[in-house]
Amino acid sequence: MNKSIAVLGMGRFGQFLTAELCKKGADVLIADADEETIRRFSDSVSSAIKADLCDPESIRAIGLGEVDVAVVSMGSSLEASIMCVMMAKELGVPYVIAKAASLRMGDILRRVGADEIIYPEKESAELTARRLMSADFLEFFNLGSELCVFGMRPKKEWIGKTLRELKLRDRYKINVVAIREGGRTSATMDPDEPLNASCELFAVASKEDLDVIHH
Repeated sequence: MNKSIAVLGMGRFGQFLTAELCKKGADVLIADADEETIRRFSDSVSSAIKADLCDPESIRAIGLGEVDVAVVSMGSSLEASIMCVMMAKELGVPYVIAKAASLRMGDILRRVGADEIIYPEKESAELTARRLMSADFLEFFNLGSELCVFGMRPKKEWIGKTLRELKLRDRYKINVVAIREGGRTSATMDPDEPLNASCELFAVASKEDLDVIHH
């Protein structure tokens, strides 16, 4: 059974998110005040509704009670975001994610019921900065506000050494969970197999510990 997701607010972020969710086979409901945007996406989503997202009765009529997740994506409209978060929780949505344009806005949205706050611009900037500062980093995925999964090339001084010798968990506080080599990714790694320059490591770590790897 596909997960049902409501995207409330179809600005640039909402449109990109909707397109990606549809590609992945999600059951998507969208709502926005702009009729043209709703019409443009109507053929690719399960339900497309023109609605005033500042009005509780208009939000109630969307049918949020049937979805698994609601994404409140109007990062520039605090009034609409607050109303959508509050109504989604009131209508029984199990998990509500809200986009915020600032830490202050995120704090307010969490206080009115959002389960998770996302800062797309901030997260994109963090990822870009990490890639610029380290040629070793290849991929980076957030796991909530504190943890991340990242892919990286072995540092020069790691090549030829084994994971057991490197003791990455003790030294860098990172936990290697998979290795990719020759186009094949495996989660069953031999801790006594020397690393070579062509492999890629995938690890879980706290974001605050990532800077240690650069040094």
